[in-house]
This record gives sequence, C-alpha cells and structure tokens, in this order.
Amino acid sequence: MPLLQFETTLSLSDAEKTAFAERVTDLYTTEMATTAGHVAVAIRERDGADLHLGRAVDGPLLFLDAEIRRGRSFDRKRAFALKTMEYISETFDVPDENQKVVFTEHPGEAMMGVDRVGGEWSGDGAKSE
Repeated sequence: MPLLQFETTLSLSDAEKTAFAERVTDLYTTEMATTAGHVAVAIRERDGADLHLGRAVDGPLLFLDAEIRRGRSFDRKRAFALKTMEYISETFDVPDENQKVVFTEHPGEAMMGVDRVGGEWSGDGAKSE
C-alpha cells in the first residue's frame, strides 16, 4: 500500500481534494505500473509558518512524502515525481521551486491492510501480494 502524504499551504475545497487525490492516484498507478485499490493519499493543509523551504519563492508550498514498496526503478520514481509536480504547478499554481518529493521505500511485508500483507515488487510491472 503506497501512502502518498502531501503537506501544503494551499487551501483546497473538498471537491479539489477529491480531484487531487484521484489525479495523483492515476499518476501513481500509471507511472508505477500498479492498480488503484491500495493507493492511500493524505492531504494536510498547513499554515504558512508550518512549512519552510530555503529556496522557496513567493507562492504556496507543497511537499510529498511517498511511502512506497521498494524495488521501483529510479526512472519510475522520477517520472511519477515530475508528472505529479507538473500537475500541481499547472492546476494549483504552485511554483516549481516550492515543491519537494521524497521517496521512502519499505519491504513489501511492511505494507499491510487488514486483509493482506504486501509482497515484494516483482520488477515486471506486476505486484506480488
């Protein structure tokens, strides 16, 4: 179960949050070659004083901590990060300089739901659960 946690100074409506989560899930499933049913998205709105970035320019900030199963290639992770930041820039006018993406990788067995424990990434686009 990937957990995509966004921290942002944006103020989003419920409809915008839903559309955001759906779009990011779509980007994740496409770039990481997986299905959508297990992708979790958290969107946390923060006050301006809660987030800081040394290189920031005027405008909102948005950081993504992507907790994912280990095994995806650098190219897959980079493609997902770039497409996500492009979507955020175009949709919410967040400057490129004000966005960060960090991947934290876990063994498959560290990713669980009530009904299953994740397996290892097989590397061929399929997942093992």
